[in-house]
Amino acid sequence: MASDAPSRLHIQGLTKRFPGVVALGEMSLRVRPGEVHALLGENGAGKSTLMRILSGVLRPDEGTIAVDGEELTLRSPLAARRAGIAMIHQELQQVPELTVAQNMFLGRALRRGGLFVDRARQEALAAEALAPLDSAIRPDAPIRSLRVAQRQIVEIARALLDNARIIAMDEPTSSLTPSEFERLAAVIAGLAARGVSIIYVSHKMDEVFRTCSRATIMRDGRFIADLDLAGTTEGAVVAQMVGRELAVAEHRSSVQAETVLSVRGLSAGTKVVDASFDLRRGEVLGIAGLIGSGRTELLRLIAGADRRSGGTVAVNGRPLVRAGTRAAIAAGIGLVPEERKRDGIVPQRSMVANVALPSMPRFAPRGIVRGRRLRAEAGRLLAEVNLRPMQIDRPIRLFSGGNQQKGIIARWIAAGTQILLFDEPTRGIDIGAKAEIYGLIERLAAEGKSVIVVSSELPELLRLSDRVLVMRQGRIAAELPREALSEQAIVAHAVPQSVRAA
Repeated sequence: MASDAPSRLHIQGLTKRFPGVVALGEMSLRVRPGEVHALLGENGAGKSTLMRILSGVLRPDEGTIAVDGEELTLRSPLAARRAGIAMIHQELQQVPELTVAQNMFLGRALRRGGLFVDRARQEALAAEALAPLDSAIRPDAPIRSLRVAQRQIVEIARALLDNARIIAMDEPTSSLTPSEFERLAAVIAGLAARGVSIIYVSHKMDEVFRTCSRATIMRDGRFIADLDLAGTTEGAVVAQMVGRELAVAEHRSSVQAETVLSVRGLSAGTKVVDASFDLRRGEVLGIAGLIGSGRTELLRLIAGADRRSGGTVAVNGRPLVRAGTRAAIAAGIGLVPEERKRDGIVPQRSMVANVALPSMPRFAPRGIVRGRRLRAEAGRLLAEVNLRPMQIDRPIRLFSGGNQQKGIIARWIAAGTQILLFDEPTRGIDIGAKAEIYGLIERLAAEGKSVIVVSSELPELLRLSDRVLVMRQGRIAAELPREALSEQAIVAHAVPQSVRAA
């Protein structure tokens, strides 16, 4: 695309202040017609603030926004939609009980005679908007019956009903399988070919380079660089994002001979069927598989979060006779869950209180919390995991995803946990924090703790794992030693043979 091409979106000098902090400082951004443009930066770089201003949720203190040369004042989300700007959030804004068409016309239903909703016309227009994206999606289908990838396509079709000229996508692939990402990438390419401009916010560098042509880098609320991705490397982009070079670490193995966890015939209906394996001291065991293969369910069974229908779990040769999370925690098992905000933290409580959750009896032996001792130990552990900012009394919800994850890890270190179960440990975490989480997992293993990692990111599993179990349709389909690990080998066992043949 020519460098002198006109701007579809031109943001200049955008500034937004909150009490005690400048969230955006004279930020600038140019996006051309029909361009897929990445917006990159670590958590806290200001991307969310910029997107909230662009979508009309926030008003800037200074600066201008122009679309196709016309300067705009976006006083509300409705004003942004009328200007041709659409947002597709990471957590989709949909009502599960309504149909596809009803969701697409939510808040702007078409009516007959000004009184009755014209469902037939809504479904016809919805089908027309969906046809070039995914004609298999029925407008009368309940939105809850669709896969996440299809629900995202519904949101894109909804934006097209508004004649959107700019569509901003926030972490659009966080819950997608590789094949679903390829489908979404094709949809995005089709939109760009029609002249729609896409702003693509993601931490996944491989997908950014696969999907986008240019990138704007943000750091500390400010513009850092505007890059042509065809003429740069992933390492150069990451260095601009974090302000330093990130070392590429080799896999380090700390596996010892001693078996610490034995799982035999573990089952939960058809979700997990007859799972058996051993975990050794100092080992990082990866678990791969497609979404729905039983990976998360297997971890939850081991952690006592779900009830098992059969099988046994033994720690250091002692079977866990009692079910439930208390018995698992007492045996030295800790779960770092996939849904961090829903299952992993108490949002309104402080970071130090969240760290202390499973260890509270130790800090309150007679029902009275020894606050000084608690804060001292929690502070020491949070310093070890490099919490930023180091404000341990701050509510955990105000920290970035990476720092929340560090708090959960510190929680299990404080509890003396010997077996840590990580479910999607770096989902929604920026590239700098991701490297720190990898380092923490490797440090735990080097200290003799045992780790199981479930991840949808195959490079993550290849980096961390001493061995990988591949799950398919609730069963362990393969065990791959370190020397046999590759993305191709994992995918070959994860995908059902019928799908591979097709």
